[in-house]
Amino acid sequence: MSDYTSDLRETVRKRYAAAAVQVTEGGTACCGPRPIEVDDNFGSTLYAAAERDALPAEAVAASLGCGNPTAVADLHEGERVLDLGSGGGIDVLLSARRVGPTGKAYGLDMTEEMLALALANQKKAGATNVEFLKGTIEAIPLPANSIDAVISNCVIDLSTDKPAVFAEMFRVLAPGGRIGISDVVADDQLGPDQRAERGDYVGCIAGALSFTEYREGLTAAGFTNIELTPTHAVADGMHSAMVRATKPTKLTDTAAQLPAQAASSGSCFGGSGR
Repeated sequence: MSDYTSDLRETVRKRYAAAAVQVTEGGTACCGPRPIEVDDNFGSTLYAAAERDALPAEAVAASLGCGNPTAVADLHEGERVLDLGSGGGIDVLLSARRVGPTGKAYGLDMTEEMLALALANQKKAGATNVEFLKGTIEAIPLPANSIDAVISNCVIDLSTDKPAVFAEMFRVLAPGGRIGISDVVADDQLGPDQRAERGDYVGCIAGALSFTEYREGLTAAGFTNIELTPTHAVADGMHSAMVRATKPTKLTDTAAQLPAQAASSGSCFGGSGR
């Protein structure tokens, strides 16, 4: 990993560690946890009130995403779901309710402070079908073919090695598994410099892929049935988008090799992120 990549990852880690501390320290005050200040394009307002009300206040306060991936993924009873960059746990806890006691919801995060907050929220919610894991989304600590659905909420745009993330999602998904992701995506005519002019890296803007780059990255990893649907603008030419794709039930020899090829390419498809 280059110094530049390491510095970006550390910048992202510090930003989200500070966010977790803000929520945790606010929760010790008389008025409850302090929500993280974001504009209307990000955060807990993108969830239905009934969903927010069913969760610990700290999980809601720590929400920094650009959508609601639990709705995008269309989760069902008994399924195994993995949330990449799970933060304070809002999407994991919502997923756990959807998959029920016969299912399992995993959360993966690299930030100790967010993991501590998520574990506290899991305890408050009484969720027994939940497990939080420490690690990076470029090297998921789960076996191949072990997950039915991968979700993520405005985290892949923070990755510094998106081909590795796409390859890892493909690897851990069982044949026929799917992704349901909310992410920031750029119009095709905006180059990396133009994206950086519209927002910083930790704000999920500078590292966003374009629509074409996102589709090409998922295709290179082996995904099919790829859909990218913009939901609302987050900056000029930048959109929160719902991303859906499927791992084929039967892989050809060529398709089976694609994730490894994508992971070793080192390319970020013109964008960069966590």
